[in-house]
Amino acid sequence: MKITGRKIGYVLLFLFLLYSCKNEQTITSLPRSAPEAQGVSSQGIIDFLDAAAKSKHEFHSMVLVRHGKVVAECWWNPYKPELKHTLYSTSKSFTATAIGFAVAEKKLTVNDQVIAFFPDALPDTVSEFLKDLKIKDLLSMSAGMNPDPTFKVATSDNWVKAFLATPFKDKPGTKFVYNSVATYMLSAIIQKVTGEKVIDYLKPRLFDPLAIEGMDWETDPQGINCGGWGLRVRTEDLAKFGQLFLQKGKWNGKQILPSSWIEEATTLKIYQEPDARQSKKDSSDWVQGYCYQMWRCRNNCFRGDGAYGQFIIVMPDQDAVLAITAEAFDMQNEIDLIWQYLFPALKKEKLAENSALAATLNKRLSSLSLPLPATTDASETSSQISGKTYAFETNDKHLQSMSFQLKENVCQVAMKIDTATYNFSLGSGKWIEGTTLMLGPSLFLQAKAHYAGFPADKVVGSYGWKDQNTLELVIRYIETPHTETINCKFDKNKITVEFAYSNMPGSVQPKIIGAIKE
Repeated sequence: MKITGRKIGYVLLFLFLLYSCKNEQTITSLPRSAPEAQGVSSQGIIDFLDAAAKSKHEFHSMVLVRHGKVVAECWWNPYKPELKHTLYSTSKSFTATAIGFAVAEKKLTVNDQVIAFFPDALPDTVSEFLKDLKIKDLLSMSAGMNPDPTFKVATSDNWVKAFLATPFKDKPGTKFVYNSVATYMLSAIIQKVTGEKVIDYLKPRLFDPLAIEGMDWETDPQGINCGGWGLRVRTEDLAKFGQLFLQKGKWNGKQILPSSWIEEATTLKIYQEPDARQSKKDSSDWVQGYCYQMWRCRNNCFRGDGAYGQFIIVMPDQDAVLAITAEAFDMQNEIDLIWQYLFPALKKEKLAENSALAATLNKRLSSLSLPLPATTDASETSSQISGKTYAFETNDKHLQSMSFQLKENVCQVAMKIDTATYNFSLGSGKWIEGTTLMLGPSLFLQAKAHYAGFPADKVVGSYGWKDQNTLELVIRYIETPHTETINCKFDKNKITVEFAYSNMPGSVQPKIIGAIKE
């Protein structure tokens, strides 16, 4: 066979594309491995999944990395690998990392006074404690303010001014008080010294090297990233971030963050409860000490930690990283499950291959799902309400009207709140995907300014009849930990509506009364 120059060119092109694809996979995604090949017991992972199913927590995703390879990953349907997830305070660890980059670039030091960055935002009287406040005090949650001023500051028009005007109770650096707007001030400092939002400053330094894409971050009214909360990334991105710290700031053979910063950022700076009893030290992961926007854990571990159970747990002695998203209200119990089941599954040596057990684990990992609303037959009521619009009395929700269309196991709902109408499609026995501009449940439910520039929220909807007259609508905001449940009780031409938010369990929302709109 004659080999022409053109054929050689095609071969070389094919090899180049093959290499590029392989290289791209290495860069953009963590490598995968069977658990036993990395010394991880598949049975231990199965035991954790069993315990999670029986627990009071709602898990959304998990990625377990050992020796730099993903050995287990799962998403509880309708959550998916490609979806971002609200991190709440796990965002703080990313903000602190921006400070680390700025220190490495000599743009600032952790001993710099905070007031030096905001000469035009200072109160008329600058107290001695405010003068003493340094970047390292913000990093270690020892700003000196008590109680935490976050909600007061975050509902003001100018967060920097409101923070600097907040009275101090203690000398900075002496007492731990969790303070999310202290982290916000770190974000504001980064924007002040770089001219960029934290998310933009981190992009070429952190996000691009780790191939983290599609992230977004809530902002304050001045367009400064919230810092202490509001970042959204994917679960594997969390695992990558943890792996970067495990590797002392090195990624793909390149030192992108100084190892000295990793050491400084992950070691004890202050105790949350210096006088905690030994029994509490033995059982609590919230008294092991605080670092720079990270928590020390039992078992010589450290973690990024966000409300409702968003975790990046780095286990240096085990050469492992665990990323988890969830909606959990007892976060200590959530971590207890990790220590009880996953931590012992990390063995020192490789384990024998077990194809049957591996198949069982893979089946479990790929079939996890959250429950759909149960339903009973209510065909008569369905036909009566379909096509009807209900108008409501004045109410705190500002709900003006609701209309329903039920056909072929799909419920179309339109809700008018104030002057905006929001449309949802919900399935019977299935989730239907959609988007909405209606703000869902969150820690900052009314803080609309935080979401400026955000795309419409991704949601899934399902419905069921709780009884002959009560329609349950479940709307999951699948890039957050939270869910909204709307119960509609019909009585002839009248309707009673109750809203329930998953992030406020047990809270009683006022009933909203309406009637068919004539």
